[in-house]
Amino acid sequence: MKIVHIIPGSGGSFYCGNCLRDSKYFDSLRKLGHDALKVPMYLPLFENDMINGQVPVFYGAVNLYLKQAYPFFRNAPKWLNNVLNTRPVLKQAAKMAGSTRAAGLEDMTISMLMGEHGNQARELEELTKWLEVHFRPDIIHLSNALLLGLAGKLRKRLGIPVLCSLQDEDVWVDVMSAGNRERVWQLMGEKAQDIEAFVSVSHYFSRLMTEKMKLDSGRLHTLHLGVDPDDYQFINSAGKERAIGFLSRMNRENGLDILVDAFILLKGDSRNKDVKLYISGGSTGDDAAFVKAQKNRIMGAGISQDVIFLENFENEHRHIFFERVSVLSVPVRGGEAFGIYLAEAMASGIPVVQPALGAFPEIIEATGGGLTYRGNTPGELAGSLEKLLSGRELLSVMSINARKGVEEKFNINTQAALLADIYKGLI
Repeated sequence: MKIVHIIPGSGGSFYCGNCLRDSKYFDSLRKLGHDALKVPMYLPLFENDMINGQVPVFYGAVNLYLKQAYPFFRNAPKWLNNVLNTRPVLKQAAKMAGSTRAAGLEDMTISMLMGEHGNQARELEELTKWLEVHFRPDIIHLSNALLLGLAGKLRKRLGIPVLCSLQDEDVWVDVMSAGNRERVWQLMGEKAQDIEAFVSVSHYFSRLMTEKMKLDSGRLHTLHLGVDPDDYQFINSAGKERAIGFLSRMNRENGLDILVDAFILLKGDSRNKDVKLYISGGSTGDDAAFVKAQKNRIMGAGISQDVIFLENFENEHRHIFFERVSVLSVPVRGGEAFGIYLAEAMASGIPVVQPALGAFPEIIEATGGGLTYRGNTPGELAGSLEKLLSGRELLSVMSINARKGVEEKFNINTQAALLADIYKGLI
């Protein structure tokens, strides 16, 4: 099959779970012999993906913002569009405040969902023509439901089915003002008619999106995320130094401050004198003040020597992180649809400690590779971390369970084969 994955990029400025998810599916589909192509939108996908063959970045973020905010840019000459769409410009834009948050982009989100009737009709035509000329896929897979405005035109012009993943759209939509929030959910429900099938990343999120988008359950599949276990070195955490890890975008929504406060509580007990905290995942300009505040709290608690911020988080740098960490926690305030960092950590033999929110209980119950706790507070998190770190036998068992759970339940090669079967059924 010829498969196109249309994926919004992060520009490599922070750990992007959606980018990683789609890229891992892409790699496994190619291993299965399918002709798959990644088409980035807004920003490049990763730092090491700055040169992505001959595939351009469509709907370049800088152009998109200027045309939405200043209508006269919609008739800008092509040479200016090309300059603003170059990868160095987009890479710099990815680091700026406001580049990846809903606040201030509500009108653009609505316009994007309107597709060929929105302000980005020209960009949609360019994407459609490029696919017609350069690839002609058998099926198109949209990364998330915020891209549903693309589906109608692509489906009609190319005469092929369009499928859409569902993961964490609520995180973007539900922070909008009430009027915009209702309009976006309404539009997403309407545009769902242009999609042959949806694939949600967890049973929890399938239930949530069925309610929010009024989806027909007959077109909805649940397919957990995964990683390739062969890409990760298993090291039993019981044999490591005691170290807690945080791997995600460093912001309030992902609960970095909750983990920092929990670590300060742990370090208040002399029995935890040896425990360290490794923090990685990157950030944008929006997160600068928040990250600085966490560093000040760490310094004020007198534990700076035990907290290590790792700026690099891609490829081999992430594997160095996994080698050092014995327990991972990303205490996301509202939970998450899945959290691919959980699969990455567990594949490395690292048990996880997560709040009992979102899909976290579903993922941890499936593997036995971690703990969940009620009440997403520093005290509750500190207690769960201490329980795991103080019992080498429990840590060893959960480390083994984590790896085995990924091999059996969250293996991307198995999941990609199931996804390919869905594609075949639609085609």
